Amino acid sequence: MDVGALLVLLEAPDYTIAREILQRGFAVLFLIAFLNAWNEFPALLGEKGLLPAPRFLALTTAKQAPSLFRWSRTPYSDRNLRIVCALGMVLAVTVIVGLPQAGPAWVPIPVFLTMWWFYFSISSIGQRFYGFGWESLLLEAGFLVGFLGSHAVAPPLLMILLLRWFTLRVEFGAGMIKMRGDSSWRDLTAMNYHHQTQPMPNPLSRTAHLMPTWWHKGETLGSHIVQLIAPWLLFLPQPIASFAAMAIIITQLALVITGNYAWLNWATILLACAGISDSFFRWIVGGPWPEWGIDAAVRRVDEASLAEATGTPADTLTSPLWWVLLIIAFVVWQCVLNVPALRNLFSSRQLMNAHFNRWGLGNAYGAFGSMSEVRHEIAIEGTLDPSGTDGWREYVFKGKPGDVDRRGPVVAPYHLRLDWLMWFAALGDYRDSWFLALVERLGTGDPLIRRLLGPDPFDGEAPALIRARMFTYRYATRDERRAAKVAGEPVPWWVRSDPRTILRPVDLRGR
Repeated sequence: MDVGALLVLLEAPDYTIAREILQRGFAVLFLIAFLNAWNEFPALLGEKGLLPAPRFLALTTAKQAPSLFRWSRTPYSDRNLRIVCALGMVLAVTVIVGLPQAGPAWVPIPVFLTMWWFYFSISSIGQRFYGFGWESLLLEAGFLVGFLGSHAVAPPLLMILLLRWFTLRVEFGAGMIKMRGDSSWRDLTAMNYHHQTQPMPNPLSRTAHLMPTWWHKGETLGSHIVQLIAPWLLFLPQPIASFAAMAIIITQLALVITGNYAWLNWATILLACAGISDSFFRWIVGGPWPEWGIDAAVRRVDEASLAEATGTPADTLTSPLWWVLLIIAFVVWQCVLNVPALRNLFSSRQLMNAHFNRWGLGNAYGAFGSMSEVRHEIAIEGTLDPSGTDGWREYVFKGKPGDVDRRGPVVAPYHLRLDWLMWFAALGDYRDSWFLALVERLGTGDPLIRRLLGPDPFDGEAPALIRARMFTYRYATRDERRAAKVAGEPVPWWVRSDPRTILRPVDLRGR
């Protein structure tokens, strides 16, 4: 086989739509992530944050937490943090509008790597507030998708396959962690609880929870089928790969409409698009049944060989040799980095959301390896009455359940980090330093942290006393809501019970 034909075999010209979705889509997620850091990082992790980043940097090394904020010329400050966020958002916008894609083949690479380095520098010092799998997912994807190249070259086939392998790590890893982690996934009862106990429900979560048992069993079984089987089908010829990718996308959209998981589901949807060909996209919108698989590949090779032999131009010969060699070297390097993740997938001691190197490439992924069957919520309350006998009011969070009459909001793909950690606090994390610091800041009337919450019950005034109580929450049944409506009472979304004090009333105004 001649060189031209070999180069053609390493191209994937039928994946230009997938490339656009992947590059522009992850740029949108980077934009949201940088905007989120701009809004929340100073209050949570800034110079006066709950877990101050400068203190963390002083207690760790560059090997433990690499970050540009370790450079003497760019020490951490809230101002420098926002400069980095602003630059990251500008770069993201350039990709969204298509500027790097209009340049030479290599241009998207430094743009995405710069976004990756900026956000990695933020995430690596984000401590507990950035300890979520979707941070690693965004970063690793951002490191990879620039190597899909610009419009000057065809999408590299090896990168398409690498992104499919990435999708398999995410989906199959999540499926295996469920099967190994909790018997409720194995006996098909997990979804009986999930919609009610998930970290941050949305307006449709209650409806999903109140579906019959047979529906929930179908949800659980469907999750297993898609996560454990569909990712492997991504490596079969078209149109099987496209149908497998669509199955993954549909299940992820079901999670999008029934919960708030930041950009986890959207990132998985974007990765799955690496399995969908342009021909399949066109067929979906009414085009003809296309030529797929071996026949299409043979035709492209024949056209390339003829063009090279006759010296005539051919649209299939778009990638220069240096570019193909760069992609081969990059993919080989990534394969080496992925060996620990491959071993982890088949390990009886499978790790979830684990890193195997300091740069967070080739990670292990997974979610909900164990299922909570009962929902607990923490209410932080204050009063202006120094005796503590009256006037207790609850601090309102933007996303997490609190007021029993309020339905869950739609937040994702934005990430309310404090609200998410309050879910973990109710599982036992209320003894951690971040939660104690939160109570202290609320007790002293700190305006920085209050901006991350809903309406202030004390209009900026520090309460005389502050306390924390734990409740058990469940969705109100249809009968309970109907009865309240008939009685002219507020119609409840939640029912809460079993109050118990986890932090006794304390005066923090002098702190």
